[in-house]
Amino acid sequence: YDLPHFVMTTGSRGLHVVVPLKKIHDFDDVRDIARGIAQQLADTYPDELTIEMRKAKRGKRIFVDYLRNAWAQTSVAPYAVRAKPSAPIATPVSWKELFGQVSSSQAYTIKTIRKRIEQVGDLWHDIDAHACSLKRVAQKIR
Repeated sequence: YDLPHFVMTTGSRGLHVVVPLKKIHDFDDVRDIARGIAQQLADTYPDELTIEMRKAKRGKRIFVDYLRNAWAQTSVAPYAVRAKPSAPIATPVSWKELFGQVSSSQAYTIKTIRKRIEQVGDLWHDIDAHACSLKRVAQKIR
């Protein structure tokens, strides 16, 4: 769909893929579009991805959680410290890093995050400058 997208480890078990949006969409529209994108991903990669919430039905497939895109749903903020052993941190990463040197969603911790930021900076420092509209995507999905 040619949308700007950014990825972040959650500091727990997963990843967040974020598309910065212009403030013209409501929660229902965003959720519907996110569901359409998630369904298309699951249809394209049925052995790897699913939108099935129930763990028993997922098997070893990765759950594409479009449900975070709704009123009162939460996601992890960048650089949030997680309440887990070693205090992992939700960390913005590049796609190249993700498929190379990032070993897990808990790769960065309260002890290592400062060095990382000194080395690579804040990869999301200008994320708002990439805000986009979902109007074209909505037309393709519907």
